[in-house]
Amino acid sequence: MRDFFNDYMNIPKMIREKRRYKQQMARVHALPEDYQYVYKKIQNHMWQFVSGAGYDMMEIQYGLIDLFEEGAADGKDVLEVTGEDVATFVEELLKNTRTYTGDWRDKFNRDITKAIRSKRSAF
Repeated sequence: MRDFFNDYMNIPKMIREKRRYKQQMARVHALPEDYQYVYKKIQNHMWQFVSGAGYDMMEIQYGLIDLFEEGAADGKDVLEVTGEDVATFVEELLKNTRTYTGDWRDKFNRDITKAIRSKRSAF
C-alpha cells in the first residue's frame, strides 16, 4: 500500500513530473515537423502499454526525444533514425527497456517459482 501512495498519490512528485513533461514537450515542438509527427504517433502507441502511473513510459519517451534531437541535428530524415518499420522500432525500444511491468512480471514469476520449489523440497 505504501508503494501506491509513494508512486501514484504523491502530489509533489506528480507536480514535478508534470513540469518535466511540459519541458520535454517543448523540446518536441522544437523538432522538425516530420520528427514531431512520428514522435506523437510513437507516443500514442506507447501509451497503450502503460501500467500504473506511466512514469516508466515517460522515461522511454524522453530518451526518444534525445535520439530525435541528435538525428535532426545530424540532418537525418526521421525514418533514417527509426527505420522504415516504425512499429518494429517501437517494439524493440520497449523490449529493451526495463519497466515497472517487467519488474512486476519478474517478481511474480520468482515468487511462484520460489514457493513451489520450497514446497517440493519439504517433501
